[in-house]
Amino acid sequence: MSAIRFEHVSLRFPNGSHPAVDDCSFEVEAGELVVILGPSGCGKTTLLKLVNRLHEATEGKIYLNSRDIQQIQATKLRQQIGYVIQQSGLFPHMSVAENVAVVPKLLGWPRAKIQSRVDELLTLVKLPPQEYRRRYPAQLSGGQQQRVGLARALAGNPDVMLMDEPFGAIDAITRASLQTEILRLQRQLHKTILFVSHDVEEALRLGDRILILERGRIVQYDTPLNILTRPVNAFVQELVGAEDVIRRLSLLRVETVMQPLPPQHQYHGAMISRYDNLRNALSLLLRAGSPMLIVVQEKSPVGVLTLSQIQASARAAP
Repeated sequence: MSAIRFEHVSLRFPNGSHPAVDDCSFEVEAGELVVILGPSGCGKTTLLKLVNRLHEATEGKIYLNSRDIQQIQATKLRQQIGYVIQQSGLFPHMSVAENVAVVPKLLGWPRAKIQSRVDELLTLVKLPPQEYRRRYPAQLSGGQQQRVGLARALAGNPDVMLMDEPFGAIDAITRASLQTEILRLQRQLHKTILFVSHDVEEALRLGDRILILERGRIVQYDTPLNILTRPVNAFVQELVGAEDVIRRLSLLRVETVMQPLPPQHQYHGAMISRYDNLRNALSLLLRAGSPMLIVVQEKSPVGVLTLSQIQASARAAP
């Protein structure tokens, strides 16, 4: 069942030389993370804001869980949708706990339920509540502010979340850490997420599918692997670097090519999660100078991975 559906949606701003969103039709399945990717000015954020009616479409229909969003009062609609933006958007005069509690208070939750939800979410995003609930945004790092922003977006337990380049203003190391957190949370919570990004690596890492825009039009909507290996035109090919074999390895999980544990194997050496990708595995193998990696799940060995297996996977990619 689709959680979000666009039917021939367009938006033209006054005096615009061309539509900001141009005849877009697509569906996002429940529990799917779809990344909207494209160059600056292609309409990514505009498309996203149509879902929670921060912009109103001039043509077409948008459905949320099969219901026309025009039939839902805008404020009620926004309370049903989590929204995370680049600069976290936290209220500076409110504590962390007060920021996270904004939507539950609007929904009229009892005080005890709100406090419990705040502590639950701060724990979920790895900010211990006893340490962070009374802090203010100015007392947090950029990465911590984004974690609070994510907790706030989850507070009302929405089925759908909109994320507008949430990690765009953060350093590369923190960005990679937050991407890992999104993947962990998505495995746990199964939210439907529309995620705007201009970063190809981020899109390839996070997206179940990627929607590529050019001048407001959908150029290709497909899985990351298909977009890399079967780009529909030269624009997509150049945008995603489709001829980059190393990039392809970033799409293949370790668990898809690992081998069973050898009998009576001594579990020594470098370890890698079964959910990690072959690009990281290759890097770790080269750094470790080891003939194989031990593949683990929750720190328990579940298989092995060798350089020859990674090479074979690279050659086998379409």
